[in-house]
Amino acid sequence: MTSAGFVYGIEPALSAAEFRRVLVASGLDARRPAEDLDRLERMLRGANLIVTARAYTPERTLVGVARTLTDFSYCAYVSDLAVAKPQQGLGLGQGLLDAVRKQVGPEVSVILLAAPGIETYYEKIGMRSATNAFVSDRGR
Repeated sequence: MTSAGFVYGIEPALSAAEFRRVLVASGLDARRPAEDLDRLERMLRGANLIVTARAYTPERTLVGVARTLTDFSYCAYVSDLAVAKPQQGLGLGQGLLDAVRKQVGPEVSVILLAAPGIETYYEKIGMRSATNAFVSDRGR
């Protein structure tokens, strides 16, 4: 699937190094263990749907990723939605979420936790806020 100079794909073997680069480029590295490549590798291998956005150039630079855990039947949790800052505002976040929705199908709810300060983005693209969600924070 392509969109205005970008191509979306499913990349189950995405490398931790590339994942780290887009986390840093997006600013999400402040909320993820970006300095720990082994942990990033485990995060990627534990996900069962990794949708990417790459620049439609010979280099195919990774500019976005949606790392998702899903049962493909009822729910899909988008644990990471990262778009490099230079490409933010071009519709790539919505494109990644659309690609996730296409992969999981209409019977599946797509769920995510918004980073502080960007909640209105998700409302703008048609997601609704859930006031009945609960989180048990990790120890590290």
